[in-house]
Amino acid sequence: MKTQDLIESFSEFKEFKSIDRERLMRILEEVFRAALAKRYGTDDNFNIIVNIDKGELEIFRNRLIVEDDELKDPKREIAYSEAVKIESDFEVGEEVSEPIYMSEFGRREILTIRQNLVSKVQDYEKSLVFQKYKEKVGEVIVGEVYQPWNKEIIVLDEDKIELVLPKSEQIPSDHYHKGDTVRAVVLKVEMRNNAPVIVLSRTSPIFLERLMEAEVPEIYDGLITIKNIVRVPGERAKIAVESYDDRIDPVGSCVGVKGSRIHGIVRELHNESIDVLNYTPRTDIMIQRALSPARVSNIKIDEENKKAKVFMEPDQVSLAIGKGGHNIKLASKLVGYDIEVYRDAAEDYDDVDLQEFNDEIDQWIIDVLVGIGCDTAKSVLNISKEDLLKRTDLEEETIDHVLSVLRAEFEE
Repeated sequence: MKTQDLIESFSEFKEFKSIDRERLMRILEEVFRAALAKRYGTDDNFNIIVNIDKGELEIFRNRLIVEDDELKDPKREIAYSEAVKIESDFEVGEEVSEPIYMSEFGRREILTIRQNLVSKVQDYEKSLVFQKYKEKVGEVIVGEVYQPWNKEIIVLDEDKIELVLPKSEQIPSDHYHKGDTVRAVVLKVEMRNNAPVIVLSRTSPIFLERLMEAEVPEIYDGLITIKNIVRVPGERAKIAVESYDDRIDPVGSCVGVKGSRIHGIVRELHNESIDVLNYTPRTDIMIQRALSPARVSNIKIDEENKKAKVFMEPDQVSLAIGKGGHNIKLASKLVGYDIEVYRDAAEDYDDVDLQEFNDEIDQWIIDVLVGIGCDTAKSVLNISKEDLLKRTDLEEETIDHVLSVLRAEFEE
């Protein structure tokens, strides 16, 4: 039975390029079987033959011939008197195979078949996309910005599949326009409202790890292992690397001659400062390396509570803390210890511990100052008011009060 007009009317087929012919034929059969089951009460005694190339679809209904007075199941049986009308030489016990024509289906039934067919094909395509990207989680993809919005960016891959790059997964200095090329890692894939949502990220440590693998052959080949990566996207990152071959310098290999290997990654991350450190299982040495470029005088480690008190000369404290406190925060995450920085008390006998001022300065304010490495009066006074505002998030009025109290101590 020719149904060229019917099949061609499903214009959406032209868009379903990823579905193979065999699968499309199975979907067609499933849809028509559902329609037959609804119309005739069952579909298990129907044969459906589909030829997509020729636009042919044939349906045959099979029923067993029984004596007229023995007819019990009209869905699967046909009375002898009815069977001979189809073909005169039929006999009881034989099977009648009748063609079912599309003209027997009403307009509403045809419309339902069409809607179900398109819906099933779309669902199958969605499942293909979901499965494809489920296997790509953790991989870097390159796409083109299709629609930049305030809260997210829609990116198209080479197959025109829509991907989402949320604002929260963008580096703060990222700014994209329609048509721009974007590189990001596939962070996660999930189904929302029966549609696959592929979420990209440029802030994930995995993105930096994949960039390192692409630029450093020794990492890709497994000669150098990345033990840990921590980031403040767009600001600073620390990478601990290890080589099991004594002949390979892991840090030198990652950085490259004159920084040749790391420079491309830094540019991709909008000048994010990247510290590559040689990993060691010794916590004290790892803390010293993690706090670089600051020089450590002494370390007291509390392994049970995962805390470390680090002592250093006054001029090293600000280096250890870093701009916005990023250096010490990243060092703590990298090592897995809560690191507190203290000035070496031996350096200044005239200095006064901040706790001595708890009658004039609220304890919570002192705790905030200690948290940025300022445990003495002079350590606070050695930092400009502007830096104190940035590092502590305290109000200007509070900072002014603290500075006034501390200065008064030394003026006396």
